[in-house]
Amino acid sequence: MLPPGSTIGILGVGQLGRMLASAAAKLGFRTAVFGPDADRSPAGHVTNHAVSGSYQDLAAVQAFASACDVVTYEFENVPAETAAAVVQSGKPLAPNADALAASQERLREKSLFRSLNIPTVDFWDIETADDLTNALAEAGPSILKTRRFGYDGKGQARLKGGEDAAQVLADLGGGPWILEAMAPFQRELSIIAARSANGDIAFFDLCENQHKDGILALSQIPAAASDAVTAQAREAAERVLTHLQYVGVLTVEFFDVDGALMANEMAPRVHNSGHHTLEACAVSQFEQHIRAVAGWPLRDAKTLRPMEMLNLVGAQANDWAALASDSEIDLTLYGKGEARPGRKMGHAVRPWKSS
Repeated sequence: MLPPGSTIGILGVGQLGRMLASAAAKLGFRTAVFGPDADRSPAGHVTNHAVSGSYQDLAAVQAFASACDVVTYEFENVPAETAAAVVQSGKPLAPNADALAASQERLREKSLFRSLNIPTVDFWDIETADDLTNALAEAGPSILKTRRFGYDGKGQARLKGGEDAAQVLADLGGGPWILEAMAPFQRELSIIAARSANGDIAFFDLCENQHKDGILALSQIPAAASDAVTAQAREAAERVLTHLQYVGVLTVEFFDVDGALMANEMAPRVHNSGHHTLEACAVSQFEQHIRAVAGWPLRDAKTLRPMEMLNLVGAQANDWAALASDSEIDLTLYGKGEARPGRKMGHAVRPWKSS
């Protein structure tokens, strides 16, 4: 167990790093964050030490890690070389580099799910226009995605099945790709779980999520779910956590197809669909992650109050005064500047009645 006063390093300087740093401070830890323009970033506003630098500057990454007692990250697109530089510094990286690699490449991620007997939609490896033409003939309506770096609906194209494959690939860019069959789902669910270094696992309740333009718009905890659905989600998350010898918080997103869950993707970090655990649960996802990477015991993550979270995207954050005046709303703003379209600026949490 790291004692209070130890330094937890965070790769990434956005809102997730900001909330992780706040959770670490609650437990008496110091934090340091690393990333571009760190001193002017959301995380840089609340950390003890903000280090500005490129993730490709491996000497700077090693120096940063050497000054920390453990290093974690707030987003899964940390370059593999950056993760390796942390390991070479002699300081632990949690979650480990294998978890990072598995989650940042969609074909590898889907293949991992299948290898662990976790159901997914059908998918095809796409490297050429001929690959796409052949796959579309089998898949029909489907979604083409870049294998790396896409998020919040970016790096994706919905296809009907009769498109010019070469033109589609040229328009989307970012190859190679993965083609995924459409899932006839009724709703989207996510489960957030944490694993400690000694193998203990704690689960949050399922969240039900609604997306708009590829970005999470609303999330509710706890989702109305049968024991069978909850068991499917927990078993899938536990298989991934155990296989990867994972330490920290992991999120797995699912399609619910008539009560049968299909894993869509995973995130090796705290997650947008778990922000309301701060207000709803016995422990937040942020504190649970800090506890795990610091070697502290995990806490029971039971839901104490059903809550729903509304993402404030772009100009929605301009309504901050009205939101702050609503006695039922707990408002969190990320300290960002311009409210650009599609940019997550904050979130609002309020009670709701679960069925």
